[in-house]
Amino acid sequence: MTTLTEGGARGPAAVSVPLLRSTVRHSGPRCTALALVSMAATGANLLLPVALGRALDLLLAGDPDGSAWVLRCAALVLAAAVLDAVETVLGGTTNARAAAWLRHRLVRHLLAVGPRAGSRFGPGDLVARLVGNAAQAGTAPATGAALVAALAGPLGAVVALALIDPRLAAVFLVGAPPLALVLRALARDSSDCAARYQRAQGRIAGGLAEAVAGHRTIAAAGTADRTISRVLRPLPELSRQGHRMWHVQGRAAARAATVAPLLQLAVVAGAGVLLTRQHLSVGELLAASRYAVLAAGVGVLVGQLSGLVRARTAARRLDEIRSEPATEYGTRALPPGGTGRLELRSVTVRRGGRAVLDHVDLVVPGGATFAVVGRSGAGKSLLAAVAGRLTDPDDGEVLLDGVPLPELDRRELRRAVVHAFERPALLGGSVEDTIAFGAGRPSPARIRGAARAAHADGFVRRLPDGYATPCADAPLSGGEAQRLGLARAFARECHLLVLDDALSSLDTLTEHDITDALLRPTNGGSRLLVAHRVTTAARADTVVWLEKGRVRAVGPHTELWRTTEYRELFGTRAPTDKDRGDTAAHDDTSAQGAPGGGGR
Repeated sequence: MTTLTEGGARGPAAVSVPLLRSTVRHSGPRCTALALVSMAATGANLLLPVALGRALDLLLAGDPDGSAWVLRCAALVLAAAVLDAVETVLGGTTNARAAAWLRHRLVRHLLAVGPRAGSRFGPGDLVARLVGNAAQAGTAPATGAALVAALAGPLGAVVALALIDPRLAAVFLVGAPPLALVLRALARDSSDCAARYQRAQGRIAGGLAEAVAGHRTIAAAGTADRTISRVLRPLPELSRQGHRMWHVQGRAAARAATVAPLLQLAVVAGAGVLLTRQHLSVGELLAASRYAVLAAGVGVLVGQLSGLVRARTAARRLDEIRSEPATEYGTRALPPGGTGRLELRSVTVRRGGRAVLDHVDLVVPGGATFAVVGRSGAGKSLLAAVAGRLTDPDDGEVLLDGVPLPELDRRELRRAVVHAFERPALLGGSVEDTIAFGAGRPSPARIRGAARAAHADGFVRRLPDGYATPCADAPLSGGEAQRLGLARAFARECHLLVLDDALSSLDTLTEHDITDALLRPTNGGSRLLVAHRVTTAARADTVVWLEKGRVRAVGPHTELWRTTEYRELFGTRAPTDKDRGDTAAHDDTSAQGAPGGGGR
């Protein structure tokens, strides 16, 4: 895979950009058509000088065929104009289709990778890559085709000079190496500054995404100015690299503009000498002068080469996304009649070199409800993610009804395990679509039944269009959004239901009623609840107590409640000697001030 160091230097794998090659192959038919059109336009431009020269010679000689050649010249001009217009339209559509294909492929890959991609790149940087970099990389096929045609112009012009007189081509080729050096320096310098520019864009996008997500915290803290400064901190670097890109391109164009006229002058001077010796006609002199301009036309090459370098640099950034391995699934199905027995065997998950879950062994019997409790950072949400294979453990294995999760077919796994989260993403065009979102669409009756179980039916019916109300137009509180997430989970029959703090925004009465629905006897399926409230833990069959990534205890809530540290998880602690002393002093004071308490 192509890599770039922070300084912009290319690593040992920089010789190829796999995603760029795939994009070109995908756009093959359109690129071929574009290349043919571009080559045809170049051919028309190459034929025009010789036609002009022939027309001039015939007109000077008074030959009546001169008028016919003038018409041929006009036809060539018209053909070149039409072909240029077709090339512009075809190039634009090729770019748009290539960018759309890249985004589709990358989004699919990101979803296959899962949350790991977001943790490595960050949401803002990912958006910058999928939007800006994908659009830039999508220009590669059309730019490559245009570059081939742009190269064909100078090469064809040199061949035409050789056909007029080989000595004219020799004069041009003697001065051609400086032009090649200009193009080589342009490719090298543009690659470095384009990489730095795109990385700065990614950092700004990442900071902006964080600021948008935390806008309430920023407003409450009154740190808007500091946040703006933090988000825009890479802006000077972005400006430097942008100016550097234009400086590199301008310097290349300036150097080419210095060398090219000298080459043209040399060719025209040589043609003039040959004309005085009657080795060339006046028309051939005109044609040679035009071909000298085409042969030295590095300005077009500078623009096309710069675009291709930027596209290649952008494709490297997209290839970094594709370097993240996608989650692999098996082909097995769960055994018939499975009850949702979940088993974790020596599960260890590391983050940043630290074991967040450390050799966790746990068995959740089929049909049972387990509550997972622990202090912040104990690994509760990570345990819930591992249970549903939203992330894979670094060591150990997780089994559902005796089948290791990696061996399950993807659709089978997503049908078997259903999640609800603290902050559910409300995906779908309408509220009904949001509840139905998932593998397979439930029936309308089941959707409404799930909404009633999640205590969402009442407020949904009060929305302007009821269940057909677009989520974007539905003013939902945090608790209402959480209930829609619960309804989405309840709408599906599953082997394992995982609630990752999915009751945290509910009032106590609603939580009590929903917990009743959760604990209602079912024909199968176990439930794993990340709990912060004592009422939720108390009503579960079994409580799993996590501490620093390890299972400290597993048992009924009533038994664990005897432990002081367990009670402290829920804000309840045993009275200390100081508490007892304060209570006694308070009692004495109260007694003295009470009627008949001897206060006099």
